[in-house]
Amino acid sequence: MVRPDTFTEVRAHLAGLTDQQLEARFWELSHACVEPLVELARTHTSPSIERSVLMRMGVDSRTCMAVVSECEKRGLLGHGAGHVVWICMREWDCTAPAAAARLAADEGWDLAVAKFGGAK
Repeated sequence: MVRPDTFTEVRAHLAGLTDQQLEARFWELSHACVEPLVELARTHTSPSIERSVLMRMGVDSRTCMAVVSECEKRGLLGHGAGHVVWICMREWDCTAPAAAARLAADEGWDLAVAKFGGAK
């Protein structure tokens, strides 16, 4: 079976775009594809999933429990406990276990709340 070559017709709507316009279109479509996945993750996470994410980042179980519990209390669980730890890692220039330990010791929550807001 021979497949007809339709490349020219299929890309006709892109032919007049510059490289910058093509790149902008790529990112626009990429964001459109990913947005439903982000929303699904935001609305379908759980404490056990978030603890699992932190453990894969190298955080010990006890610290995971403390960070996830605090994320829940502050209304940040939908943003991801790993994301909260990552924000602090960047700010403090440290590893995930070190950032999580500081969060578990009740330090740095202002960074996450400033980034995402918290429970109303």
